[in-house]
Amino acid sequence: MKEVMVVASNDIGSLAAVAEALGSVGVNIEAISAYGIDGKAVFRVITNDVTTAVKALSKLQNVEIREAETIIYKMINRPGELGKITRKLANRGISLESLYIVSRKQDFTEVALRPAEKDLAKAREVLGMK
Repeated sequence: MKEVMVVASNDIGSLAAVAEALGSVGVNIEAISAYGIDGKAVFRVITNDVTTAVKALSKLQNVEIREAETIIYKMINRPGELGKITRKLANRGISLESLYIVSRKQDFTEVALRPAEKDLAKAREVLGMK
């Protein structure tokens, strides 16, 4: 699955502009992480249509847009599970760029994991994914 990362100025309305740009072209946000750092706003977005999302976001002023492969991992919803999987990755020297919850149900939680590009295949292997 691909994630779209948008880096913009951390101004009032930056998130609204991103959300409106996607909504105006019928792109649904399936998961999002938003935070500010060093005067920048960083949005990591998983959508139902990456190509249309990137095209719409590219029309915004003063934004940087990147697409990246992201792993959606389904884990049992119980205390300690996130620690187990992140420890497995750490023990194999895999660096994570980001991690956020995509969905949560009673029995399981899905997280979006973005390992360093060089670690993507290794992370899939460690997590038992093809």
